[in-house]
Amino acid sequence: MGQARELMDQLTEALTTHQDPKTIANLFAEDAVAHTPDGGELQGRDAIGEYWRQMTDAVPEATFESITSYEVGDTAVDEGIYSGRNTGPLEFPDGTSLPATQKDIRIRGVDFATVRDGQITSYRLYFDQLEFLNQLGLLPEELAQPS
Repeated sequence: MGQARELMDQLTEALTTHQDPKTIANLFAEDAVAHTPDGGELQGRDAIGEYWRQMTDAVPEATFESITSYEVGDTAVDEGIYSGRNTGPLEFPDGTSLPATQKDIRIRGVDFATVRDGQITSYRLYFDQLEFLNQLGLLPEELAQPS
């Protein structure tokens, strides 16, 4: 197992065992860049750590079920199911938030982590944001699909 796989596994472990947000942020290089469907492009360790703090606050007992995992050179790739109950506020990039819905979510996603010198320098996360909002009951009726 290479360094990229080790760091991706550490990130997954930190996110699903409710570790301190600083522990999560410190897996990333100070100048790391992350791309997420709901937060857009995040510049720097602090912004990435804040993104994950918001997610772990919204779904504090989340689990991750791995479907596939790969390591190619300096990049680790995971595909899996992120699930849990929304028991904390949902914070949005514009600073607004919604109270917890108390609904369960089960979202399939893929993430990529590129590593250099023992830290994640580039991170990309992909999941269906509409499905996420639909499972939380937050889509307008005309857009909602049965889960």
